[in-house]
Amino acid sequence: MKTLPLRLSPGDDLREALVAAMAAADAEAAFVLAGIGSLREARLRFAGRDALHHAVGDLEILTLSGTLGAGGAHLHASLSDADGRVLGGHVAPGCIVRTTAEVLLAWLEDVRFTREPDPATGYAELRVRPRGGA
Repeated sequence: MKTLPLRLSPGDDLREALVAAMAAADAEAAFVLAGIGSLREARLRFAGRDALHHAVGDLEILTLSGTLGAGGAHLHASLSDADGRVLGGHVAPGCIVRTTAEVLLAWLEDVRFTREPDPATGYAELRVRPRGGA
């Protein structure tokens, strides 16, 4: 396992920046070990909902976790607003960094993550495969 500390800049899309960092590292399986910082807007999908929640304003990233792989990113975050109210959910594109985001990625060199349909859940779920294998 290798680690990659990242500092994202104002205006970066959190999700896109993490996917790009993983691709630049030639990684096919990565975890977010930790993430903190701030957003100026966020798009989150809450549990059991299809529609995205759009939050605008000063938001602190309290937690960030997830996986990154060939099939994209699966990230969850908890955020607090300027009044300390907390919301959280699935991180969608459109979570824009306000001042900074400090993220520690860890990638596994011998495996790759893909997302494949799972008939039991109805969603594309994580599949772990040997790197370079089928």
